[in-house]
Amino acid sequence: MQQDDQPILIYTTFAAPEDAKTVGRALVEARLAACVNIFPGMTAIYEWEGAPEEAGECVMLIKSRRGLQAEVLQETHRLHPYDTPALLVIPVDGGSGDYLDWIAAQTRPLPETA
Repeated sequence: MQQDDQPILIYTTFAAPEDAKTVGRALVEARLAACVNIFPGMTAIYEWEGAPEEAGECVMLIKSRRGLQAEVLQETHRLHPYDTPALLVIPVDGGSGDYLDWIAAQTRPLPETA
């Protein structure tokens, strides 16, 4: 498998599942992601601008490939409602060959039709 085809997961969070769905649909429709998974019902505890915070969030995992990493990060950041979204790239060291091939296929441009 070529390095650009290596699968990656990108972790991000949203305040509302509806926002995650909007961004996820855009990424899949643009073929930047093969699939996104949205996990609602998470509690985040953190400090922001010097004050403790606790908020409900949902997690989204974006399944893509290394060759699209910069574009996925840029587009997710552009569409994200947070000023500073969590965007973490998680390399994938292995998995089902058929599934990894599917991720690569789903994130390639569709062939031009005449």
